[in-house]
Amino acid sequence: MSENAVTIKYEPFKEVIVLELSHFSTPEDMARFTSVIAGGKSSGLYWTDGVIFLYFPVSTSTESLAKELVEHKRVYWAFVGYSLMPKYQPVIETRDKMIVVFFNMPETWKKKKLES
Repeated sequence: MSENAVTIKYEPFKEVIVLELSHFSTPEDMARFTSVIAGGKSSGLYWTDGVIFLYFPVSTSTESLAKELVEHKRVYWAFVGYSLMPKYQPVIETRDKMIVVFFNMPETWKKKKLES
């Protein structure tokens, strides 16, 4: 290994704290919500194991939140919205003609379990 080599180490979060959790009745309702908050522009949602979701992290720009991340591997999400969508589809078009893309998360995400 040369002295200029870079080491990459995977260290996942140990805890994700969700401050607001919202369930949407249908994927279309969630797609509509996502499109509206994106200002009507194209937007995307994550899909994994039959669930679509969207999250907004709390910025780690403050010293206390940066410390939580670095020392405790803990992050805060201000909002998580989700809906059930058993079968993956790459795009959905709502009845309002809004198009939302779904990103199929890698297999490693599917092996994680959400603790309540």
